[in-house]
Amino acid sequence: MPQSEVAPEKFKEILERRLAYLENRLESIEDSLDDPKSRDWEEHAVETEGDEVMEELGLSGLEEIKAIKAALDRVEAGTFGECAKCGKEISSERLEAVPHTPFCRSCARA
Repeated sequence: MPQSEVAPEKFKEILERRLAYLENRLESIEDSLDDPKSRDWEEHAVETEGDEVMEELGLSGLEEIKAIKAALDRVEAGTFGECAKCGKEISSERLEAVPHTPFCRSCARA
């Protein structure tokens, strides 16, 4: 893979920053979910609904963390920027938009 278009070290830094952000956010979500609930049933219902939203955000964050860790593994392996499906180079524009993507634009659409 030509290094001229994709600079793995640049993306490694971006990925590490995003990973740290998500891990901190997940910790905050967990802390929030552990907060005691109100005894008032109406307030408790609102809190429960909020907890469900927080849980969904947490699950989404966990999925992104897995993808970021996989991308960091590809950086270490020297395969970052190569499509995991077809092996072609992933455009730097696509990596700028979604740095943890394992697929080129064509394979992502398929």
